Amino acid sequence: MTPQDSLTLWQACMDQLAQEMPEQQFNTWIKPLSATVASDFSKVTVYVANRFKMDWIRAQYASRIADLLAETYGQPVVLELALAQREVPAKPAFKPAVVEALAPAAPPALAEEPPTLPNKTRLNPALTFDTLVEGSANRMARAAAMHVANNPGQLYNPLFIYGGVGLGKTHLMHAVGNQLLADKLDAKVLYIHAEQFVSDVVKAYQRKTFDEFKARYHSLDLLLIDDVQFFANKDRTQEEFFNAFEALLAKKSHIVMTSDTYPKGLADISERLVSRFDAGLTVAIEPPELEMRVAILISKAKAENADMPEEVAFFVAKNVRSNVRELEGALRKILAYSRFNQKDVSIQLAREALRDLLSIQNRQISVENIQKTVADYYKIKVADMYSKKRPASIARPRQIAMYLAKELTQKSLPEIGELFGGRDHTTVLHAVRKISGERQQLTELNQQLHVLEQTLKG
Repeated sequence: MTPQDSLTLWQACMDQLAQEMPEQQFNTWIKPLSATVASDFSKVTVYVANRFKMDWIRAQYASRIADLLAETYGQPVVLELALAQREVPAKPAFKPAVVEALAPAAPPALAEEPPTLPNKTRLNPALTFDTLVEGSANRMARAAAMHVANNPGQLYNPLFIYGGVGLGKTHLMHAVGNQLLADKLDAKVLYIHAEQFVSDVVKAYQRKTFDEFKARYHSLDLLLIDDVQFFANKDRTQEEFFNAFEALLAKKSHIVMTSDTYPKGLADISERLVSRFDAGLTVAIEPPELEMRVAILISKAKAENADMPEEVAFFVAKNVRSNVRELEGALRKILAYSRFNQKDVSIQLAREALRDLLSIQNRQISVENIQKTVADYYKIKVADMYSKKRPASIARPRQIAMYLAKELTQKSLPEIGELFGGRDHTTVLHAVRKISGERQQLTELNQQLHVLEQTLKG
């Protein structure tokens, strides 16, 4: 086994935890960890910043980390927790350039974060337009982001990008910032997560440093702010962001924001902020279609200097549908499994590497479960899914359920039709095409489908 294998072992463990845990929890407790792996892979030493965190990690996460290491390696691995040396910080075993390019971009851990500095962009240089795989799911958002990067302060200000977790919103924001800095080295650019902005507001209150706070944020040429839904119910933060927003627009600086929903769908955000968010250009990023998922897998494998046969990429893409982050996680698992077992990447190997993921999917998402979930959501009877009734109040949810059945299961069109009261496969195909087309046009429908998909995936 090579040093690269040790990196892959730890990174595969981290990635799986990123999928299992709430994002903020992962960023606070897990992401700051670094690790070293013994040359014989018998032991992994994880370094923790302080004793409090060590006790918490040991109590809450150590058992799961040890299990994941054993699952990935194929035999038990001793897990040891140690305090990181403050004089010589331990180098994270999972942060070489090639791994960083695959790592999900996430907000920094708030507990250890120093105050924002004006000369610190917080941009990830690996996240560029060149490393973003383009497809119909993100084409409009990518085009708008490129326009902003090339012509900041002009059209599409603010640019509001929304969509589900792990679809590439953060990647696009970093790409805008990196492109602008490449063209204009002295540009004042800052990428920040909304929760860090909240933290900065709190610190400004505590330290009575609002002049510095305003000087920092109001002087930017480009502000990239992630997950603005976290401003909900934080009135003073919303007030300060409104002031920064107005100041930046007045000086023709550009603002790019992301959220998990469209502006008018944001809860507990003041109307005047929502109206500002909606005043520029709002674009959605959708879950990637099959061909795009295949392209992402092949592209990411090349970045890892690994070969991903097209038939394997199709197999993985058909089974991992939700977002790019899960695709990357599946890829890491497969490559790690291939290296550890010294086997070429094949469909059989991919099936073995992803057996837990596949079993969970097969267990949780069935056509029957989809029918029940959709019926509950739209307040109709499950029996209406099979009936011949055709009023809009029933026909519409039925079409949505057919669409989700095609997207989230491996059932064929005839099989789905049979489960919907013996309907012909052409009826199912019509429903799939209709809902798929309308999803691109109707923001409200897209949001409903997003909620249903997240509910079904648990």
